[in-house]
Amino acid sequence: MILMQGQGVSKGVVQGPIYFYRRAEASAPPTAAASLEEEKRRLEEAREKSMDQLSALADKAREEAGDEAAMLFETHAMFVEDEDFCDCMNAALEEGCTAERAAETAGEQFAAMLAAMDDAYMQARAADIKDVTRRILNNLMGVTEGGIDWEEPVILAADDLAPSETLQLDKSKILGFITQGGSGSSHTAILARTMGIPAICGLGDQLKAELNGRMACIDGETGKVAMDPDDITLAAFQAKLEKQQEMKTLMETMKGQEDVTLDGRHMMVYCNIGSPEDVAAVLSNDGQGIGLFRSEFLYLAASDYPTEEEQFKAYKEVASAMEGKRVVIRTLDIGADKQVDYFEMQKEENPALGVRAIRICLNRPEVFRTQLRALYRASAYGRVAIMFPMITSVWEVKECKRACQKVMAELDKEGIPYNKDTELGIMIETPASVLVAEELAREVDFFSVGTNDLTQYTLACDRQANDLGKFFDPHHPAVLRALKIAADAAHKAGIWIGICGELGADLTLLETFLAIGIDELSVSPSSVLPLRAELRKSIAKTCTLEKLEC
Repeated sequence: MILMQGQGVSKGVVQGPIYFYRRAEASAPPTAAASLEEEKRRLEEAREKSMDQLSALADKAREEAGDEAAMLFETHAMFVEDEDFCDCMNAALEEGCTAERAAETAGEQFAAMLAAMDDAYMQARAADIKDVTRRILNNLMGVTEGGIDWEEPVILAADDLAPSETLQLDKSKILGFITQGGSGSSHTAILARTMGIPAICGLGDQLKAELNGRMACIDGETGKVAMDPDDITLAAFQAKLEKQQEMKTLMETMKGQEDVTLDGRHMMVYCNIGSPEDVAAVLSNDGQGIGLFRSEFLYLAASDYPTEEEQFKAYKEVASAMEGKRVVIRTLDIGADKQVDYFEMQKEENPALGVRAIRICLNRPEVFRTQLRALYRASAYGRVAIMFPMITSVWEVKECKRACQKVMAELDKEGIPYNKDTELGIMIETPASVLVAEELAREVDFFSVGTNDLTQYTLACDRQANDLGKFFDPHHPAVLRALKIAADAAHKAGIWIGICGELGADLTLLETFLAIGIDELSVSPSSVLPLRAELRKSIAKTCTLEKLEC
């Protein structure tokens, strides 16, 4: 038996085989070509496999989302079979290229040709040819789409996972996550909590690739991993698993109950999501709204800028599914640890303090305008609220509001319906926004505190660093006092304030949040029912601010 200790970042106990994530190569390997006939055979097999995959994806999309969704995969299949594209690949083979290099070369040429065309529709097809090329390359190099080539569900192991990588995973095959790096605020941890599965980060070098396929038990609460557990360890894990199932059954009784304290103080318990697919988890856990829809995941999952129509469909789907419950959608929040290649951002020495989030939107008004149009159009189909991240100054809020006014005027002129009373809010996640909270509150309809970044910037601690440990402390009195200042400013202006950071699910701070006056907590779907159970046992008028003291 091998015992490992990491940082538990998503609660739960699970047992299963370890499977190490297979990361796709960024480019074709520089190996020499075999014979011309062998390279042609390999390329043809990869094309045929690509066609089979695209056919299956089209069928699934048609069944789940209709003909329009299926058309994307059918278009990709047309490219795989395109005569000119195939001729280009074959010509490269004739020149002595490997099958991988031939596919990559043809893809680069066709993408550049399409992007250079005057027709907007054909320009958009450049992204399709890039996806097609990537699929053929993956099949040539044996890279499994979704990163998991295993029949049964697995405990997925990796050095760490980028946000874009987590989006490609076949989530039905994942029992839990274990990673060498990462932290409680990493995207792997956030994804795990959204999915409601156990996760452990920070295992370091003790998590080795040669452990692939070995059976393990993991405890996402304690951060313990037992590889090839002995009978005693297995019995202890099994007992905890049974207790976990009992608690899950108990939590089911919380569904349909009010989010209210024993003395009648109501609190909004909402959910954080990253894609329309996450709404199912919100509904199954009885979330009363969505306090954070991370719209950047639409950009991270794409190979080119998402169009207005693509974004509109995603926002509309979520708004419609929530049937009148509030859906707070955060505008584009990339930069820092969330990089998107096609944005072609300049390399920064300290990206956490650089051009990110609302700074990108205000610097690239056309990107911002496209998203705002999609958001306002979606507001006609549900209770959409728009939230701007990384705000530090009043002038930024006024610029955002001006951009909204321009979009609303456009939609009025075009006769496109939208909700003229769409709520506008901002994220409080910097000391600057806390210190000018009273002025900011007069400009918006609500505040939502991003506690991960607020902690990072208040304590001067990089949230992505694995070795800061106890120095990154969301319970620090300075962070909690900042919450109190923001809450007082919000209520003075007559607006509501919530928390959409991971700290909102911390049950040990619930009474502090009640004492501070927090109106809403937005958490991972799996945290809703435990939070509701704790809230319904609390007495708001007896809650104190003692944790704000040093």
